[in-house]
Amino acid sequence: MAPATVIWERLALLVVLETLTPAERVAFVLHDMFDLPFDEIAPIVGRSPTAARQLASRARRRVQGADTISDADRNRRREIVSAFLAASRSGNFDALLVVLDPNVVLRADGAAVRMAAARQAVGAPRLAPELRGAPAVAESLSGRAGAAQPALIDGVPGLIWAPGGRPRAAFTFTMARNKITRIDLIADPEHLRRLDVILL
Repeated sequence: MAPATVIWERLALLVVLETLTPAERVAFVLHDMFDLPFDEIAPIVGRSPTAARQLASRARRRVQGADTISDADRNRRREIVSAFLAASRSGNFDALLVVLDPNVVLRADGAAVRMAAARQAVGAPRLAPELRGAPAVAESLSGRAGAAQPALIDGVPGLIWAPGGRPRAAFTFTMARNKITRIDLIADPEHLRRLDVILL
């Protein structure tokens, strides 16, 4: 690699590092550049090991260019997620259809399916591992997200169900043309721990 290219790449990295918060920068540099474990990073940044991992993850996405959603796009996504949450809470099937793409796909991991099955005794709707099409997805999710809270999940608007402050399930959304095209319902504890969650 030409020396000039190396210099420009290092300068670009420095510019990106300047956009990180001090805690993000420390967690990222100590873990990704010096291979320090999060248990040792946690006291340095004054956070738990899980929070330190989230700081490094968020910083890594910015350094790799993944955190490129504009403020306007993020706000529009937040509005769509809020409309979805209101429609789901109220059981408004027609309002759910408005925010869902006609070919929307819902995927639920095994833990989410088991959690829903355990709650069927108290009237919760059945949840399949995969559903396709707005009517099927709307019917399945109507009334399901009642206790969920808006959150940024890996920097993107989504929903978190966190009874007692501990995340138990996450709704992540893929969108196109101001419609929800895919919903992932995640309840696997290991997967949830890897998510960078900020409650809004």
